[in-house]
Amino acid sequence: MQNIALLGGTGSIGASTLKVLRLHPDRFRLFAVSAHRRTDALFKVCSEFRPAVIAIGHVNQLDEFKTWLSTLAGYAPELLVGASALDVLAAHDEIDTVVAAIVGAAGLSSTLAAAKAGKRLLLANKEALVIGGALVTAAAQQSGALLLPLDSEHNALFQCMPSARPLKPEMGVKSLWLTASGGPFRMATEETLAQVTPEQACAHPRWTMGRKISVDSATLMNKGLEVIEAHWLFGLPAKDIHVVIHPQSTLHSMVEYVDGSFLAQLGSPDMCTPIAHALAWPDRIEAGVVRLNPLTIGQLDFSAPDLARFPALQLAYDALGAGSAACVILNAANEVAVERFLNGQLPFLGIYRAINACLQHDFLSSSPSQAQLASVDAVLALDSCARLHTADLIDAGRV
Repeated sequence: MQNIALLGGTGSIGASTLKVLRLHPDRFRLFAVSAHRRTDALFKVCSEFRPAVIAIGHVNQLDEFKTWLSTLAGYAPELLVGASALDVLAAHDEIDTVVAAIVGAAGLSSTLAAAKAGKRLLLANKEALVIGGALVTAAAQQSGALLLPLDSEHNALFQCMPSARPLKPEMGVKSLWLTASGGPFRMATEETLAQVTPEQACAHPRWTMGRKISVDSATLMNKGLEVIEAHWLFGLPAKDIHVVIHPQSTLHSMVEYVDGSFLAQLGSPDMCTPIAHALAWPDRIEAGVVRLNPLTIGQLDFSAPDLARFPALQLAYDALGAGSAACVILNAANEVAVERFLNGQLPFLGIYRAINACLQHDFLSSSPSQAQLASVDAVLALDSCARLHTADLIDAGRV
């Protein structure tokens, strides 16, 4: 029986994780869960699973939440409040596995806490590695924590690669191929892209996701962040990590070997599959997904991404080449720009322009070196500065 901590229990990854847990009550127990603001949804989770520890984001929600909990007879969980509560929860002695599903840079500290505590760490929060990859991987190596990717693409790569880490030349891995659906605007003209609304950007043709990651998928920034994540997970340089557009979202990624072989993982576009794989690894368990029928797949299409129409992907490659500070700035600028777009304060194409302006400004030249980004505080300080700088650029109309 594994005791599971679910960080981000009310988001899309959280919902998929709970689906898998329901199928296997004999293997997994939801021991702890967190939510940032959606305490109503969190209460429903607690009513069903009755976790021993609960973390909520804001103290002003505490009294109301306690009142709700009092209606559940015989249930008295430990309640933690605030951002630091996530770190405590992630490192809890009775927890075996931490599912890190908090969106954005906000998930870095708790992800690092789980890595330092030697937990089995299931990573859905790609931003933790984008901005703190060196910190998280070093902590995992020192503590013996096991990092298992939940992103469908990285989980596919993991399934197709040698199990030993770190990779060695004699294992024969030549390159990684991350697939991308292309999002809802794969065939759109630049004129169409200029008029995109938040509702259109969030209507992904294949996956059901949160609003922020849906926009990232529409700009291909999500794939750019995944390139950086893959670098930290698997240790390959940017030149050996490729992106290919695959609109069917049936083949989730491929590993190329030096002998010319490609190994690929296929499955229905459902996050329950990688979650079930990571929860049970090295075993295999039922994921509760619609089965993929090879006889009905039809054709599988692949094409190169159009960097002229979707330049965010190139920005991510450039940031990875420039170093950790550039990756922190890239992620922070993107989070601010996407939020402004979703609030109707920035056009869709303005997302790229805002990120590029922040990276090209002299703000980057004065950023700390990788050696200086040796703590969570240092990373988050740069993250905060980049957010303020991006907001200033947008407010000044310089994008």
